[in-house]
Amino acid sequence: MLKSPAEKYRPFALPVLKNRTWPDQAITQAPIWCSSDLRDGNQALIEPMDSQRKKNLFQVLTSIGFKEIEVAFPSASQTDFQFVRDLIEEKLIPDDVWIQVLVQAREDLIVRTFEAVKGAKNVIVHFYNATSPLFMDVVFKNDKAATIEMAVKAAVLIRDHAARQPQTNWRFQYSPENFSATELPFAVEICEAVLAVWKPTPDHKAILNLPATVEVSTPNVYADQIEWFCRNLKGRENVLISLHTHNDRGSAVAASELGLMAGGDRVEGCLFGNGERTGNVDLITLALNLYTQGIDPGLRFADVDEIRRFYEDSTQMPVHPRHPYAGDLVFTAFSGSHQDAIKKGFNHQETQKVWNVPYLPIDPKDLGRSYDAVIRVNSQSGKGGISYLLEKEYGLVLPRRLQIEFSKAVQAHTDTTGKEVTAAHLYEIFTKEYLEARTPYTYQKHHLSDDPVGSGAVRFTLEADVRGVFQCFHGVGEGPIEAVVKAVPEEVRLLDYSEYSLGGSGAASQAIAFIEVRVGESGPATWGVGVDRNTVTASIKAILSGVNRALGACRT
Repeated sequence: MLKSPAEKYRPFALPVLKNRTWPDQAITQAPIWCSSDLRDGNQALIEPMDSQRKKNLFQVLTSIGFKEIEVAFPSASQTDFQFVRDLIEEKLIPDDVWIQVLVQAREDLIVRTFEAVKGAKNVIVHFYNATSPLFMDVVFKNDKAATIEMAVKAAVLIRDHAARQPQTNWRFQYSPENFSATELPFAVEICEAVLAVWKPTPDHKAILNLPATVEVSTPNVYADQIEWFCRNLKGRENVLISLHTHNDRGSAVAASELGLMAGGDRVEGCLFGNGERTGNVDLITLALNLYTQGIDPGLRFADVDEIRRFYEDSTQMPVHPRHPYAGDLVFTAFSGSHQDAIKKGFNHQETQKVWNVPYLPIDPKDLGRSYDAVIRVNSQSGKGGISYLLEKEYGLVLPRRLQIEFSKAVQAHTDTTGKEVTAAHLYEIFTKEYLEARTPYTYQKHHLSDDPVGSGAVRFTLEADVRGVFQCFHGVGEGPIEAVVKAVPEEVRLLDYSEYSLGGSGAASQAIAFIEVRVGESGPATWGVGVDRNTVTASIKAILSGVNRALGACRT
């Protein structure tokens, strides 16, 4: 049976805004970022971080570029209190970084919080109380008047305690907890009551944090709420609107993006979306979404793999392989059509200044990631991925029709094993399929000479092992390739030929030849491949490889 909350407890389900303007807006600059990894993220861990791990993570956050970091709930435990003291006394806080501390709207907790931050240069004091009907009725047994009174008293205490420590730069922040399920007129009313105490100005703004404490609606409703709030708040120019979205419906990133379009100035969240229940908004995804649109996020993710490893070590929580931007598999294509498009995109990209590769919205190298894992081969893969790996790892540039032919051999293998095929394994299959196709004709040696009759033709002698029997074959042609074709007993027609150097110089270099042949009048077109330091010898081996495969030696 479907159970829905009473209408009183779901104001978010009602129409919020009819003349909304946020859909016509675009995000043109990065918001102010605030990491809550050390507070909101830490309290959500099965085993909270110890002091040293928190210090290490704090330093990583500053290296990424966060200038505002919510470090603790110092009145909640001695551990959190001491961590704040350690940051201050050990001088671990850069001069341009603001530490943020969270506190409930209670006098004893506020006093303890100011004791914790004494001596810090830049501090944001963030207090909150619940404002939704559900919390007022069920949790606190409060009415609206009592809820406002609680918030105002806390605002006064915070103002007065800050005045006693003038050596610190202070900012004040208030959150109407569960904002997204709060009646909007009441949210405005209680926030204006708090602002009346603090008296912020455009030069010294207060922060109003409007959390989707529990995500209870589609992202567009949250955006409507933000726009409505910004329109109706007196003194909007004196405040920063902060967004703090949770991911209960899986829409935290979208809600934050639409919230920024609707008037938000600041975003609180965690790396990789850590946090209570399904987590806070993922700041890495949000920031890199901006980056893909040409907007500098102001945060540095030049080695996202290292950040991921540090996060996993700090939190003891794995990052999903499909996590946007940072997961092991997010830049990996198994699908044949995807691989073909990516391979062509890489080739096209060589002449471009702006990144524009199919299926890759961002250059992996911008995140410190290599192209090694971009294309991987399994039973879903096609010729594009296979040829990309062989070219990248072994310098093999296969002709297009050879790509198609070889992909069938790989497909037969993956269909049998059901497993991924590495570049090394692909090369092994390629070697067996083409370079080791030596039955019935196994090359031994050859001799070339000019035709003695002076025709300008080439006389060719092939010595080969034919199913264990040594034989010699002779042919004459206008060039070495034609002479080889004439020497082979079978009726062979040459369809395509190419060769190039596999690299190296002088005696170290090797030639590889690709030759497509047809044996008999109606035989299928078949490829052969030969490798040798001598280009003519490579071509001879390629012709024999093609003939052998056409005669049934191939393993496809």
